[in-house]
Amino acid sequence: MKGKNLKRPIRKLKPLPVEGKDEHNGLDEKIAFIKEGLFKTDDLFIRDLVFNDRALKLIYIDSIIEVKSLQDIVIKPIQEMPRGELGNVVHSGNVKETEDFQILLDGLVDGRCALIEEGRETMTLVSIPKDQSAHRVEPTNEKVIRGSHQGFGEEITENVQFIRQRITNEKVTVKYANAGETTRTKYALIFISELTNPGLIQEIERRISYIDVDSIQSPGHFEEFLEDSTLSPFPQFLNTERPDRAVANLMEGRVLLLMEGSPTALVFPVTFFSFFQTSEDYNTRTTTGSFLRMIRLVSYLTTLCLPASYIAVISYNYEIIPVDIIFSIKNSLEYLPFPPLIEAAIMQFTLELLREAAIRLPNPIAQTIGVVGGLVIGTAVVEAHFVSNTMIIVVAITAISSFVIPSNELSTSIRVLGFPLMVLASLFGFFGIIIGLVVILIHMATLTSLGQPYLYPVAPLDVKALRDTFIRVPIWLMKERPKDVQAQYDWKSSKAREWKKHDESK
Repeated sequence: MKGKNLKRPIRKLKPLPVEGKDEHNGLDEKIAFIKEGLFKTDDLFIRDLVFNDRALKLIYIDSIIEVKSLQDIVIKPIQEMPRGELGNVVHSGNVKETEDFQILLDGLVDGRCALIEEGRETMTLVSIPKDQSAHRVEPTNEKVIRGSHQGFGEEITENVQFIRQRITNEKVTVKYANAGETTRTKYALIFISELTNPGLIQEIERRISYIDVDSIQSPGHFEEFLEDSTLSPFPQFLNTERPDRAVANLMEGRVLLLMEGSPTALVFPVTFFSFFQTSEDYNTRTTTGSFLRMIRLVSYLTTLCLPASYIAVISYNYEIIPVDIIFSIKNSLEYLPFPPLIEAAIMQFTLELLREAAIRLPNPIAQTIGVVGGLVIGTAVVEAHFVSNTMIIVVAITAISSFVIPSNELSTSIRVLGFPLMVLASLFGFFGIIIGLVVILIHMATLTSLGQPYLYPVAPLDVKALRDTFIRVPIWLMKERPKDVQAQYDWKSSKAREWKKHDESK
């Protein structure tokens, strides 16, 4: 699992082949050179025009160019005035001439279009104003206080634009394709060439090639077709509505899947600890981010174990709690007609009913039913002696803890796992809980996400990667990428805070 090298490779474009006598062949060579420089990304568009009675190539990246502006600024003026100097014909105040292909590539990924005229060495870059009316809706499921408030939309080209705006580099590669024999739903695989492991991309494309279905309408369908273990309760791919979180994962060497008609992106492969990381962790102080990360992990264990622990204490191991508390709990249990397992199951099932009802109802009514359900039903069942006061407290803490977990998929899975743990606790007490936790841990240790270990960096152990697992060390100390995705190079930063060393040496 070692990275291939610790240094960032410096990419050098190969020299353009010497043009032959046929000037048109020289133009084709330039186009092929540009395609290679942009790693043959599918959102690169090339249009043929005629100017000065010679072939003219218009090149642009579709996902970051506003097509209407392109038509008005470049295409229409050239068609109306097919002769002259390109810089004087196009309707743009920002026109740049260059012979450097690296400058050309940088301009393309920065939202410019390129004009290459047959028989002319100099290439023209034209600035195209970006559409300022693009989708600007805050994600509903991943809110943060400090950080970007932009979320993905339902148009795939717009979502690709959000990614390219955050990574203005020619290494960002977009591969478009369609899924579903009837629906032909458009999707995009996005990765960073020369960083993402080619074997990972080949494995994803190999698994997608085996999908032969009539309809795929959401990333969730892809998830079931591609994941290693469909029957596992643990999510093996990360869902996100945040472009900044998607970009952070791309920069780790992971792959992103976007789909037409869905504001959710799939990130793979991921580890168990990826579901506890949020964008806000890296926008706050190190101590604050670490504290919040640990709270989420503790909340996960609380959601999983607290109801089962209550059952174990009441049924078998009451001696572990103080005597005064025992008498208080005993009084609340005196008139209950159900054993602790049934009591806990009823309350957990009621909580799930309220949760589902709140999701399906309109927002104003959902807020009402949450309050009414919590107060009225909770008070009524206690007064009717169906449930104890202690059980109400346990269920409330469990519910609040489940809300802390950032990933809805992981939160749902852990609530499901809580039921078999409650059964084991009612049969064997704390010994049953330990058996259940061991079985869950063994399953997680054998689980993989696209062949990568799910419990990395704990199993297998990678001490350096623990810096961004249970806690979050300062960003300038995270000099290497995690090795679970086997990126082509591990380097992230080298000279960090060198100014401090310089100050100390004075």
